[in-house]
Amino acid sequence: MHRRDFIKVVAGSAAAWALAARAQQPTMPTVGFLNAASPAQFAHVVRAFRLGLNETGYVEDQTVKIEYRWADGQYDRLPALAADLVGRQVNVIATGSNIIAALAAKAATATIPIVFLTGGDPVRDGLVTSLNRPGGNLTGVTTLNVEIGPKRFEALRELRPTMNTMALLINPNNHPAILENYIRQAQELAHPLGLQMIHVIEARTERDLDSAFSTAVEKGVGGVVITPDALFSGHGAQLAKLELRHKLPTISPYREFVTTDGGLMSYGGSIVDQYRQVGVYVGRILKGEEPADLPVQQATKVQLIINLRTARALGITVPQSVQSRADEVIE
Repeated sequence: MHRRDFIKVVAGSAAAWALAARAQQPTMPTVGFLNAASPAQFAHVVRAFRLGLNETGYVEDQTVKIEYRWADGQYDRLPALAADLVGRQVNVIATGSNIIAALAAKAATATIPIVFLTGGDPVRDGLVTSLNRPGGNLTGVTTLNVEIGPKRFEALRELRPTMNTMALLINPNNHPAILENYIRQAQELAHPLGLQMIHVIEARTERDLDSAFSTAVEKGVGGVVITPDALFSGHGAQLAKLELRHKLPTISPYREFVTTDGGLMSYGGSIVDQYRQVGVYVGRILKGEEPADLPVQQATKVQLIINLRTARALGITVPQSVQSRADEVIE
């Protein structure tokens, strides 16, 4: 064989080997991240989600790709966004912020694994057949926010025992069954708490928050209870400012409302920790575990957090009995 021909053979073999090697390399998995909120308000939960992935060995853009789909508060966009992720054949879909995102993903695929975060009852709401054995292609994390809702009313009532009315802040774009539970619960609590009435006030978008608090003031309410919703968790700083502007004590399900945004009081879990748990489950599924075999995680860690600085600005003296029960008090 001539030297020139030998070089051609060697070069051709090397090129073929390189192509074969690239073909054998595993394709980087892709995760679909479906959320009803907007990225500007939820950057902190995205970081938490990535942290959960990191704990299972996945790093964005190194060992896993993430396709983000944000509804920007327009919940009716979620089905199309979910269908787009399915069309891109992502390996797992992670949904957050409310049950509508989870239901949209479930309607879009019966085969791609889905990891959800919801504040409702996943069994009652039709996501899984049971918490311990989800079945199908869904599992996730539940905060069971509806069940601990009465504690928020009770805690706020203790700060202003002379109040006659309260307001329940809801987003009417949320799932009807969830809203029905919140409203029914509020109506049933009015008499036991010695209240004449609990008014329901609505906010569909960020622009509606100002008018919602103005409506609460016009109705003469003594305090506001915020329901779990992506709109409210993503705009905690604005809600805290409205609370101070209108001198209207407010309690939120989200600890970040107090610890980060300066609100008065929160009773619930950490949304950051909950998104981290979602990330962990997504990583475990990418490693080969089946969602049907992963029990739905119940975020049972619930904390009462009080900001005394905000209380003083509102002219409220927090009873020592309430402070002693709080898990965290910000001086």
